[in-house]
Amino acid sequence: MGLFSFIKDAGEKLFGTGEAKAAQDAATAAPSPEANALANAKAAEAISHYIDTLKLLTPEITISFDGATATVTVSGTTPDQASKERILLAAGNVSGVAEVEDKLTVLNPEPEGRFHTVVRGDTLSGIAKTYYGNANKYMVIFEANKPMLGHPDKIYPGQMLRIPPQA
Repeated sequence: MGLFSFIKDAGEKLFGTGEAKAAQDAATAAPSPEANALANAKAAEAISHYIDTLKLLTPEITISFDGATATVTVSGTTPDQASKERILLAAGNVSGVAEVEDKLTVLNPEPEGRFHTVVRGDTLSGIAKTYYGNANKYMVIFEANKPMLGHPDKIYPGQMLRIPPQA
């Protein structure tokens, strides 16, 4: 459990379209508690839908969003540590999210992975060299970040990646 910080302006653009955008515009135009609550609910729904499209969301997971602090809260249970870390990263690697509050419980505890924030010039092989001492282990990092990553060359500055424990 804890609070993870992310770069607010990096990540998937979920709030600029559909109902999340309409709710956000309404909250900005007429800032009332009701409009803000609606915007937060629509943002949480957009994040939940995104995590579900990655096939990471289970019925035991609850997602909420606080627009005032740009914080996503993720609670519930996950089957393993890797699933937990992927869910936290998926929630945090969304443009407009600054922090993710982890209230998840792992049913089968395992060693925790580490996290790396991508900077300009980073490559998966360079990151693998840093953490594992072997650039050829880049596929370990790629596999650990699927399905958020679709290709080993498609990382971007500000993105946070999961670095699994060395096997």
